[in-house]
Amino acid sequence: MKRQLTATLLALAMALPLGAMAQDSSGALVVELNRVVPLDNACRLTFLAQNNMDRDVASIVFETVLFDTSGGVERLTLFDLGDLPTARPRVREFDMAGLACADLGRILFNGVDACEGEGVDPETCQAALSPVSRVDGVEVIG
Repeated sequence: MKRQLTATLLALAMALPLGAMAQDSSGALVVELNRVVPLDNACRLTFLAQNNMDRDVASIVFETVLFDTSGGVERLTLFDLGDLPTARPRVREFDMAGLACADLGRILFNGVDACEGEGVDPETCQAALSPVSRVDGVEVIG
């Protein structure tokens, strides 16, 4: 009986965060920093994007600011995530020349430079943006 109760409680504890995550991302345009990889004289940023809105995005470009670990602006750039069909995850990679991954402290999605598709515009995409990070030590905000 005790073993069954423990197993039930463990299953419930594991299900709650997953349910909350799924519920929180409904209608959102989730852009997750999934990993950073040091390269020769560059840092590769890998993003997982999931369009949970009710319409496809034909093309989206974010104005993005990279900050170093001391909080200073390292650079302002554009990240073109291309097309993001509804409910289909997409992985996009960007190589940041001259940036050491260890020096990256924060990424700010400063705005939507372009967002195209039937029934979408930059304001719609900005309102739906939900940035997250899986990388320890690198915060993603927007």
